[in-house]
Amino acid sequence: MGNDWRILHTMIRVGNLDKSIDFYTRLLGMTLRTRRDYPDGRFTLAFLGYGDDPDRVEIELTHNWDTASYELGSGYGHIALGVPDIYAACEALAKEGAKIPRPPGPMKHGTVEIAFVEDPDGYKIELIQNKRSV
Repeated sequence: MGNDWRILHTMIRVGNLDKSIDFYTRLLGMTLRTRRDYPDGRFTLAFLGYGDDPDRVEIELTHNWDTASYELGSGYGHIALGVPDIYAACEALAKEGAKIPRPPGPMKHGTVEIAFVEDPDGYKIELIQNKRSV
C-alpha cells in the first residue's frame, strides 16, 4: 500500500450544477470530462480537471436534484490550484465577478504567494503562484 495509491478526486456537493460547471470551466480553465445523471438516485455527477491525462486529479461535483444549497462543512478546507501569475489570475477572476476573499500576497509566516477565490457555492479555492513561473 502507499506507493501505488494516488489521489483520484475531491468531491463537493453543489446547489446549481450548471453554474458550478461554468465557474470551474470558464473561469478556472478546467475541462468537463464527464457528466452523468443517475435518475434512480436523483443526482448528477460531473468530473472536471486539467489536461487529458487520465492519471490527473479531478474535482467531482455532486448535484443532488432535491437539494438547492448546502451549508459548508467545518471540516472542508479547500482545493488548491497552481497558477503562473497569481495577480493576473485574480484580476481576471474579479472582472468576471468572482469573489476574492483573500487577495494575492505572501502567506502568513512564509513567502509563497497565495490567494483565495470562492466558487458559486462558497467553497474556497486556493490559488498558489507556481514556483517555476516567478
